[in-house]
Amino acid sequence: MKMISENLVPILAVTGAAFLALVACEKRDEPVGAPVATTSVGTEIDDAVVTTRVKSALLADHDTQSLDIKVETRKGIVQLGGFVESQERIDKAIELVRKVEGVKGVENAMSLKDGKATVGEAVDDSILTTRIKSALLADPDVKSFDIAVVSRKGAVQLSGYVDNRAQIDRVIGVVRGVNGVQKIDNAMTVKK
Repeated sequence: MKMISENLVPILAVTGAAFLALVACEKRDEPVGAPVATTSVGTEIDDAVVTTRVKSALLADHDTQSLDIKVETRKGIVQLGGFVESQERIDKAIELVRKVEGVKGVENAMSLKDGKATVGEAVDDSILTTRIKSALLADPDVKSFDIAVVSRKGAVQLSGYVDNRAQIDRVIGVVRGVNGVQKIDNAMTVKK
């Protein structure tokens, strides 16, 4: 038993150092006076578990089975985003998510799809989403990993939890500058 724990110490030390380095890299200066909501590592892990449970439940249910629904979790509150086929699918997804263990509430940021997309439109949507994600990643003032991006026929839906209103404004400004964006649907929420 002692041999296992001795071998585990260096692994845990490296893992902890890597985690701290990632956290330090993510830290950015916020505008003066801008409130920043914080969470503990435990809450972050709990939210990741809830997100995984929700995604699994949505994929397992034949009525909502869809990769079109984006899931973001913050302190047990689940935000559902994306473009879906019908109001019935939205209602079913919300009902299903409310029953998932660890879910404290559900925010609906889903939108109805506007007609059927052609193969070309689907490819264009994928390219537009990639351009937007690249632009957000390239901007040092945007925490892009907190933002879900979905495109449909030039309309872009942004969802997720961000630190403050200035962050939302910055994201929208970056997205407006991406070629091919015709409309922006902001479903981002300020962290509480």
